Amino acid sequence: MPSLSRRAATEVFGTFALVFFGCGVIAMDAFPGARSGVMGVALVHAVVLSVAVSAGMMISGAQFNPAITLALLSVRRMSVVDAGVYIASQLAGSLLAIAALKAVIPSSAGRLTLWGTPMLNTQVTFSQGIMLEALLTFFLMSAVMGTVVAAKAPRIGGFGVGLTLFFAIMIGGPLTGAALNPARAFGPAVMTGTYAGHAVYWIGPIVGAVLAAMLWHHFLLKDEAVDG
Repeated sequence: MPSLSRRAATEVFGTFALVFFGCGVIAMDAFPGARSGVMGVALVHAVVLSVAVSAGMMISGAQFNPAITLALLSVRRMSVVDAGVYIASQLAGSLLAIAALKAVIPSSAGRLTLWGTPMLNTQVTFSQGIMLEALLTFFLMSAVMGTVVAAKAPRIGGFGVGLTLFFAIMIGGPLTGAALNPARAFGPAVMTGTYAGHAVYWIGPIVGAVLAAMLWHHFLLKDEAVDG
């Protein structure tokens, strides 16, 4: 297994990529002549996560998401120390990504979109937001368990995980922003000071990911040996 420092660096890299390009496409959606819409936003998130997971899965497992890390910890597929380092790395990658965006994208576009900070639609309640984020993250975590964690997983790289974001954002994007990832919400929220409904993007994804991990670990993959 690669050293913890190499795995941490990979988590920074992957989370940076997801947040930089994910928030970047949202910010640029407000730029004249660069309209991409919900489908464009969904596609960029899906592709960048697919590529990042494919690139990093052999080093760190390519989690790039505190909810996924905590879910793997809950089923004892990670140690407490490793999980803590992974989460710190993911949050650092998110902050660095927004700092980089602010340096290279016109501030007018960034301000209009709060640099991609996910927000609850005014017609969505706090509890509905949590439930939707939990449900969507349940499918994301299921893709992780079934295509990355499972010993007999199909050789499709990270595309089974990344493409989950496409249909998740198409459904949840207009309602909650479909972050499915506390780190995806953390960086832009901190950098803009926008914390309205921020707890949704921690509670929902963590609950959904843990439930999915429990289902796969204790039932769907129960015959597989646990690594770590």
